[in-house]
Order: sequence, then C-alpha cells, then structure tokens
Amino acid sequence: MNQSAAPAVSPATLEVVPLGGLGEFGMNMMAVSWEETTILIDAGVMFPEPDQLGVDLIIPDLAYLESRRDRIKALVLTHGHEDHIGAVPHVLPLFDGPVYGTAMTLALIEPKLEEHALDAGDRLKVVKPRDVVSVGPFSIEFVRVTHSMPDCVALAITTPAGVIVHTGDYKIDQTPLDGEHFDLHRFAELGRQGVLALFADSTNVDRKGFTGPEIEVIDAFEELFTSTHGKLVVATFSSSIYRMQILVDLAVQFERRVAFVGRSMMKNAEIAQRLGFLRVPAGVQIRDADVPSYASQDVLCIATGSQGEPQAALPRIAIDDHRFVHLGPDDTVVFSARPIPGNEKAIARTISHVARRGADIVTESIKHVHVSGHGSAEELKLVLSLVRPRYFVPIHGEYRQLAQHAREAQRVMAGVEPKLQVLLAEDGDTIQFDRHGARIGEKAPAGRVLIDVTRIGEVGDEVLRDRRHLAGDGVVVAVVAINRQTGALVGEPEMVARGFVVGEGEAASIFKDAAGVVAECIETSGVEERTDQGLMTEKLRVELRRFFKKRSGRRPLVLPVLMEI
Repeated sequence: MNQSAAPAVSPATLEVVPLGGLGEFGMNMMAVSWEETTILIDAGVMFPEPDQLGVDLIIPDLAYLESRRDRIKALVLTHGHEDHIGAVPHVLPLFDGPVYGTAMTLALIEPKLEEHALDAGDRLKVVKPRDVVSVGPFSIEFVRVTHSMPDCVALAITTPAGVIVHTGDYKIDQTPLDGEHFDLHRFAELGRQGVLALFADSTNVDRKGFTGPEIEVIDAFEELFTSTHGKLVVATFSSSIYRMQILVDLAVQFERRVAFVGRSMMKNAEIAQRLGFLRVPAGVQIRDADVPSYASQDVLCIATGSQGEPQAALPRIAIDDHRFVHLGPDDTVVFSARPIPGNEKAIARTISHVARRGADIVTESIKHVHVSGHGSAEELKLVLSLVRPRYFVPIHGEYRQLAQHAREAQRVMAGVEPKLQVLLAEDGDTIQFDRHGARIGEKAPAGRVLIDVTRIGEVGDEVLRDRRHLAGDGVVVAVVAINRQTGALVGEPEMVARGFVVGEGEAASIFKDAAGVVAECIETSGVEERTDQGLMTEKLRVELRRFFKKRSGRRPLVLPVLMEI
C-alpha cells in the first residue's frame, strides 16, 4: 500500500516525496501530490562508479510511481542536464500526461526517446519563462534562472496548501551571454505574496561568496588562443552551450576553424544552433574529418571526455586512437570542467596520455578555464531572503551540503516571524503539509535501479542485477596474460564460461574464435592502450559482448581479467 493511503494522513494534505537528488549528486526527481493528482518534477540519472562493471546509468527506483500510475498527470522539467532529464525515457511509459519543458530541454529529450523507440506524440509541451500551466489542482509557473546552459527555469507551484518554489539548478549570473537574466523580481514578488515552502539547490553551499559569471573564463582562454602555436583542444561537458559560444567567438576573433568532436558534442551543438542558442558564423565550423586538412594553428577542437570516460573523444585522442584528431608538441589541451567526484583517476590517466603526446595541458588549477553553474553561499542566501518561505527543504546535494544549507537558512531567517522551519529530508521521505503545519512522515519506496543499455538487469541493487544477468545468459571470463612493459599478448587467451548455453558442438568453435577476437583487439591497440588496464579491460569487454551477441544471440556477462607478466 502506498504512503498516501496511510490512515494518519489527513485527506487535505500536500505530499512531496523526493525520489532522488537528496543525499547524492544526480538522479534528481520529486513527486508532488494532492489527493488524486501527482505531478513529477525532473527525472534524472546518475553515472556509475568505475567499479560498477557493466552499469551504464543509475536511475531512481520507480516503485513509488508504479504504485500510483493513474494519479500521475504531468512531468515538469527544470532544464536539460542529464541529472534532470536522463531518466525521462524510463518514466514516460508510466503515465499518459504531458511533459512540460523549455524548448532546449525538450529538444535534448527527443533523441533519447528515439533511442528507446518511444513515440511521445503531442505530449511534449514547450513553455517559456512566466508561462503558467494548470494540472488538476496545481498551477505551475515557470521562472527564469541562470545556470551553465540556456533555457533553465525554476518552478512556482500554487497548490491548495499554498505556493511551493522549486529552484532547479541555478546561479545568479548578472552578465548572461544570452542576455536572459535571473528573474530576481519574480522571486521577490513571490516572497511578498507568501511562499509555503522553498526547495533549493544546495550543490555549492560550502563555497563562500558568489560563483563567477560564465564570461569570467574569457581572459584565460584569450591567453591560450594567443600563446598556442598548434591545435587548441578544449574538453568540456557537451551541455555547456555557453562555454561553446565563448570558444566559438574567440575562434572567430583569432581566425581558427571550429570542430565539435564526440557524438554528444556534435549532437548538442547541432540542437543548440537549430534553436538559436549557439551562434556559429558561416564558414567557421568544420567536421572532425576535416581537421587534418587544416594547419594546426588554424584549428580549435571542442571535445567530449573532460571526465576521462574511456569511449569519449579526448581519451581516444590522448592515446592517438582517434581517426581524425592527433596531438603534437605545439598543441594545447584544456580541461574546462570540474572533476566529478570518483573520476579523478580516469582524468589523471588521460592527462598522462596527453603528456606522452608532448602537448601542453591546462586544467582549472592552472588557469581560470572553468566556472561552476551552481550558486555559492551568498547566492543561496539571497534567494532565501527574497522568497522568505515558511518552510525550507534543501535539495540537490550530499547530506553534508543539505545540512549546511539548513544551517545557513536558519541564520538568514533568524528573527523573522513566523520562525522558519527546516525539513531536512532524504530520498523517500514523505514531506507532508496540511493545516496543522509540516512534518516528515513515513518512508516511501526509494532507491536506485542500475541500467545496462542492452536492457538487461534493471533491478534495484548490483547483486540482484548480476543474478538476473547471470541467470539469463551466464558469464564468460576472459583470462588474458600480457607483457607488463609492451602490453603484448603472452600465450593463448583462456575462456572460462558458466551458464552460457550454446548448441552442441558449437562451444569449442565459439571460444576459439573469441580468443581470436581478444588477440586481434590487443594486437591492433597501441602500446599505451595495452598497458593501461582500465582502457584495455573496457575495450575487451565491449568487443567480446559484441562478438557473443552476434554469434550466439545472447549477452553473457563478460569479465576480462588482465594479468601482467
């Protein structure tokens, strides 16, 4: 039985259940319910830790939503980052209502739905700041905020219990590149009219002062354009449209051609140009395939891979494994992004490979080539003082950030009557507002589902996921001995299989050919790649999964074991 049916809850109760994003970074999702109507705010993903083998994405546990399928009337999106929209294809089949978002946000969702063979029909509804839509008893207003990408909004939701404000992700950028300012006036008006509860981004609460505007990186990049005699390769997030615009403008100023490198970078640049959020003058953009045709000093590459992801563009370039982009001693590689916790080793490995190519390396710690998209402590305090909520719920952050944001809120609102009440909630907590006040009630089902994009093993924890995977298609362990210095194959690769069923007489042939795939994969890889266990293990896993799927129609769990001799 779902939590809203518990007898202790008054029928006239506003119920808010965070299903992700409170206690971790990413996977942002929240359900807001009044009687028989539920609306969802955002549907995001998290990316797996390096030790979560075979896991591509992590989404919130959807059990709570499945228990109230016929009550869910709409999905409302704040902006287009993966940690807010990545799970939309998994949520969309659970309800029949509309999906509201700005033009950029919905444009980023469309290819995801195509990949999942989902037809949204006319369900995607484009909204603009200051628009208001009604869903059952809820009236939802979209309020402009500034962030590290265009077309971001906060939500002011009028409910029968009062107005709740959800900030989404934000910083207060006073000099936005697109001239679209943070709507401080509307936040102040809402505060004057009275806000029941504020749900606010806590990401950078532990950073003092104000977050720098996007244009703050221009000086550092101007220096790099001036001092770089060869190619300039800048790695950043593919959703960092403002950063792309700054780089394109500088490329025009310094007479360089621009190549977007990496699948998601090319796709997002195309979407942003189509919608008018990225302006690239005619004749400036070239394809990645055209890079070798130009002198190095005339080229800027904007690439994926700032987090060292093995299959992204920069890590492939770094080991000289990209078809078109190669690094030389005159080139400069810039990491224009903050390392996501857990990615430090992969980034360090990529930097080492770039160093082997002789290229110059610039990171955030060397030059001011990155600014955060999240507000620092003073911006969070400013929003609190404008909105002046009766109740405050910190969201978006690990528990330490939520707790610190709670303390800051108490300081900001000290002496204000009625006294601010802070509700320090975590994923699955049922936050209830009624005529008696607000409280955290019983737990709703919440957790994580690990997603393998081959559609195998969508379960709540890693053990169950692997059990299902093993039960369905078995496991193949490829034991591979390589020379520690050269990375060359030593002896025959050995295949050990359990629960992997093929026709009689086929096993020997398949495993012999699989050993050949391993040998060929190692022989065609460069020395650096062969001696990098992380890269080689992932490459072998991908190649063997593809081989077994093609030969047997099955997808066994493939575990390459590399032994250095």
